[in-house]
Amino acid sequence: MTLSESAAAPVDEVVLEAVGLTKHFPVRRRLRDLFSRTPAVVHAVDDVSFALRRGRVTALVGESGSGKSTVARLLAQIYPRTAGDIRLHGTSTRVRGGRPFRSYVRRVQLILQDPFASLNPVHTVRYHLTRSLRIHGNAGRGAEELDAALAKLLTRVSLTPPERYLDAFPHELSGGQRQRVAIARALGADPEVLLADEPVSMLDVSIRLGVLNLLQDLKQRLNIAILYITHDIASARYFADETIVMYAGRMVEGGDSETVTQSPAHPYTRLLTDSAPDPERITGDGAGADAAAGADRGQGEPPSLIAPPSGCRFHPRCPHAMRRCTTDLPPRLDIADRPGHWAACWLYDPDTVAADAPGSAAPDADPTVPPPASAVERDDTATLGEAR
Repeated sequence: MTLSESAAAPVDEVVLEAVGLTKHFPVRRRLRDLFSRTPAVVHAVDDVSFALRRGRVTALVGESGSGKSTVARLLAQIYPRTAGDIRLHGTSTRVRGGRPFRSYVRRVQLILQDPFASLNPVHTVRYHLTRSLRIHGNAGRGAEELDAALAKLLTRVSLTPPERYLDAFPHELSGGQRQRVAIARALGADPEVLLADEPVSMLDVSIRLGVLNLLQDLKQRLNIAILYITHDIASARYFADETIVMYAGRMVEGGDSETVTQSPAHPYTRLLTDSAPDPERITGDGAGADAAAGADRGQGEPPSLIAPPSGCRFHPRCPHAMRRCTTDLPPRLDIADRPGHWAACWLYDPDTVAADAPGSAAPDADPTVPPPASAVERDDTATLGEAR
């Protein structure tokens, strides 16, 4: 499908879907591992499911080590998956190389995080873009058609006039210009999906917004689906239509970006939003609100992914952990009165809360309200107490 055909396709059509996606990396075996029946593995990604829709941006948010980039590489089919399925237009796909892989990456393109490393320093912009066009059969039949295609790609990413950049080497460009070249190289395949792995994290703050605006413009003009991977939940609110939060290889919350960032339901998402810079917390007016939110924050370190904790993986850090959190993995639970908003947290299961705190009511429909104090205090072994 060409970009013109993509632009004419219906918005919100599911293009790429992850179903129960799982990736475990084997750990280097030691002598004692030879006698173990279950070899040690890193649980990088476990049971991740979501859909990328045409003309929409989905953000995958989480701290370093949460599995975000691994998900992108699984969707790009760079890593073989341990379990689960990847569906392109509803058809299950598993490619490892050759023509099937080339056909797949023509539709699904990965934009890497580091623009300083993703471009070969000994080749010009012309070489990088020409190679992309030729590999995917979009270079035309002659020099004139190739030059027109090159100029079109650079114009799409706002590197104009094209003649100024075509014969430049990567070291002659700024970080933002290099990332725009990387985006243009991805567009040379006429993709339907862009997997943007932290595309602005290596750039100066002053030029990050320009690259995000470029991706937003491409989404609207070309009607493509974008997966935006980031650790910055504030940029997800600005750029993405939908936000999914990951922690320790698992999805913990998802929904409309405005709802997830403004009214987070999962305690880990609250921790992320609290860690984002907020001028109001510095002022006198915000000091009281900041102190009141202190009890709702977690502390501690992320768990080991070689031996992850049972139940909810966030429970060792969660200030609201209940007994069931330590034993049972929470499913996706819908948040009342918020269509499409869900959290994998037992706080939103009334039966669990009632069993942990007899006589107390279920949590309020407002997910920002902490659970009853008795539900927290009844199990000191699962509660870390107030955050610093």
